[in-house]
Amino acid sequence: MPNFLQNIFEHLQRSQSRVVLREVHGEQWLSKTGAELLALVERARTWLRSTGIKPGERCGLIATNSIHWIAVDLALMAEGMVVVPLYHRQTAGELAAMLKDCQPRLVLTGNADLSDTLGQAWPELPPLAMLSDIFSADESAPTLSRIRERLDDELLTIIYTSGTSGEPKGVCLTVGNLNHMTGCTTERLDQLMGTLSGKTTDPDRIFLYAPMNFAASWMLMLSAFSRESVLTLSTDLTKLADEIRVSAPHYFLNVPTLLERVKRGVEDNIARQAAPIRALYARARSAWQRQHVGRGKSLDAFWLTLGRKLIFARVKDRFGPNLRTLICGSAPLAPETQQFFLMLGIPVLQAYGLTETTALCTLDDPRVPVEPGYVGPAITGIEMKLGDNDEIVVRGPNIFSGYWNRPDETGKVMQDGWFHTGDQGEVNVRGNWRIIGRIKNLLVLNTGHKFAPEPIEDRLAQLVPNAQQIVLVGNGRGYVCMLVTGKVEPASVQAAIDAINPDLPHYRQIRNFKILPDAFTSESGLLTANGKLKRDAIAKRYDAEINAMYDRKVPA
Repeated sequence: MPNFLQNIFEHLQRSQSRVVLREVHGEQWLSKTGAELLALVERARTWLRSTGIKPGERCGLIATNSIHWIAVDLALMAEGMVVVPLYHRQTAGELAAMLKDCQPRLVLTGNADLSDTLGQAWPELPPLAMLSDIFSADESAPTLSRIRERLDDELLTIIYTSGTSGEPKGVCLTVGNLNHMTGCTTERLDQLMGTLSGKTTDPDRIFLYAPMNFAASWMLMLSAFSRESVLTLSTDLTKLADEIRVSAPHYFLNVPTLLERVKRGVEDNIARQAAPIRALYARARSAWQRQHVGRGKSLDAFWLTLGRKLIFARVKDRFGPNLRTLICGSAPLAPETQQFFLMLGIPVLQAYGLTETTALCTLDDPRVPVEPGYVGPAITGIEMKLGDNDEIVVRGPNIFSGYWNRPDETGKVMQDGWFHTGDQGEVNVRGNWRIIGRIKNLLVLNTGHKFAPEPIEDRLAQLVPNAQQIVLVGNGRGYVCMLVTGKVEPASVQAAIDAINPDLPHYRQIRNFKILPDAFTSESGLLTANGKLKRDAIAKRYDAEINAMYDRKVPA
């Protein structure tokens, strides 16, 4: 049976005359047909063979998303090499540490300045080449060579985790992992397009802006080339809204931050409109909320129809005329935000997974209504259950083979064939999973109480929309405090606390807070590359401010 990579190459050959890949540049496109992409891949394979790098050796790949990135990635896999994709925006020191760990034979980059900075951080840096150099040679169409046969247990890629609480670890994924997962993702996408748009011969239109060194983005790219699709790559995140509009996708992958930003932007814009528009939005929203829970009133249909025509449809149009759904992963999406998009007529399918699970464990089934706050059922062939402290544990052909050169770390998370995710969750009678928080993020007070901070932080973020980040603290303390970043007024923060505290048990109630002038960023070392909080680093950086909150007398 052909493996996933052979399937991709065969599909591209069948799509020789059809555009399969595009870069968007303002209102212009740089497009490649299946034949043109295969020609680029073959040129990259020829170049790689000229370097002397051999099958099984590792190659670092550090660049922004591009047609050349994809061509090199496919070429490396076709030649039997191990791809090590790294995030181009990480510091030279962080990149050097990961390269030292995996010891690549070669490093490929799209940034000419990176060579010097990496060399300073790691003087023993292996040979480094630019992606542009690979494709600067003769552009005549090469003869396609056969893809190297690869066994299921053969190492395919090493993807480094984001390292929320320590040094990043290299996750080893095999050919077998990808064989299973690409089958699962194409199955779900077939269900999506067949269910929501009817049978059609038109290719899926997919937009991709998240870096492909992240497992979920990489999986979406591979799935696109396994199906009838045209994949459009973002080239300028500062113009993301315009790129989405001109790309007119059927679906695309998102992180909660972007969807929260869209929701906040719409509501801020409505607040600046004339009184009749504000009133219509409020009535239409209330009507939708009542109908959504089966408690509609007599005039709700009128207000909802008017709101959809004058407001909701205009917001949806910003995503282009083809949008069927949004896919969201990397962190739980607030139920209020998922309901907001449902109100606009845009279902949001949530996914859950880790790099160690080849990006996915669950994905909402597009054939049934989504449950806001849940991330869907386990996908085909994957077993999930709850362990100690309601930790989600997973077993199946999607589970990684181990951490690169870290057998002890692998042993900590792999027990009796089950991968321990470190995530706390629950599952309902319909088989849909909900993520509560990270086990290692549990706040443990000196009273013995412990709880996951994420649900409370998410509620506060809804009540203080101008806050950039909200972080609860209190490990080893007698009560809970919090740090807030962003341009927020103390009164609005206190109002939010006063709103939620009565619904919380006494030990979870927030007694004090501190507003910080600077938002947490990955550049400051307080967020991971994909925007997750580095809680230990935050606690260390703001130790004085945290101590000051506890030095102040607060009501018991």
